Amino acid sequence: MLTHKKIRIGKSVVEALAIRLISKNFILLKGRKGYVMCGYLDLRSAEKFGDAAVRVTGVSTISQAVNSTVSACTSKAKKFGIRKGQAVKEALKLLA
Repeated sequence: MLTHKKIRIGKSVVEALAIRLISKNFILLKGRKGYVMCGYLDLRSAEKFGDAAVRVTGVSTISQAVNSTVSACTSKAKKFGIRKGQAVKEALKLLA
């Protein structure tokens, strides 16, 4: 199953994607400058590629991801002002 929607964050819009894999959902929230990813994606790879990436854990829906907090992020995301423990909604405003 695939869910794709656009979510308004402040004055911007981010794309949200949820894909049902075998046992869990893969969640991705993509803005113009970077993205929020679930634990399925590797933060080390995002760092290697120079992406502004934020990881959230313990989420299985788009809504849970949007309403969660940052568990980790890349150095480029930190340059945008994103920090561990920050609300994802606030991080998305910086990435949108």
